[in-house]
Amino acid sequence: MTEESGPEQPIINVAAERVALGPLRQDLLSAYQRWSNDLAAAHRFGQRPRSETLEQVTAWYERESAATDRVAFTIYDRQTWRPIGTCDLNAIDDSAGTAYLAIRIGEPNARSRGFGTEAVRLLLDVAFTALGLHNVMLTVAEFNHAGRRAYEKAGFRECGRRRQCVVLSGRRWDELMMDFLATEFESPVLGHLFAPDEPQT
Repeated sequence: MTEESGPEQPIINVAAERVALGPLRQDLLSAYQRWSNDLAAAHRFGQRPRSETLEQVTAWYERESAATDRVAFTIYDRQTWRPIGTCDLNAIDDSAGTAYLAIRIGEPNARSRGFGTEAVRLLLDVAFTALGLHNVMLTVAEFNHAGRRAYEKAGFRECGRRRQCVVLSGRRWDELMMDFLATEFESPVLGHLFAPDEPQT
């Protein structure tokens, strides 16, 4: 790769204006490990802070790669093709048409810039347009205001809450449940690609 040619584009499954989603990559295990060891970010997501070894992250990567009930992606900044996070649909139930959504913007300087909202919209496009699901749900800690704003901006609505099940700074907080229906979604990208062919004249 030369300086004139610019950054090399990775394999991409779906792209919007600012972000793109592509497969998980074994050569990014060190980045995935770095993101998973961001203890401050873990608190934001209402997760227990933990220290993850490369072996643990490798095992996660192998489980994700082999799973049949989940679809996981690396999130890229399209301007630089820098990987900035991961997102996935998990616990996919084809018969019920349901799944859970999770996202992590791993790079601190990529947070609060709208990348997460656009990545969520792309992931919903995969869920509803490509996979034909009907209901996608997520959970978010009550104190994670940035996450809640991003999900609401993407179109999620609060549908319930589990009370006082998250602890942060010595205080108990609720965990909010939010969901999105296929009938409420307008495809930003894949709807054009998955449209039936026009009859030939």
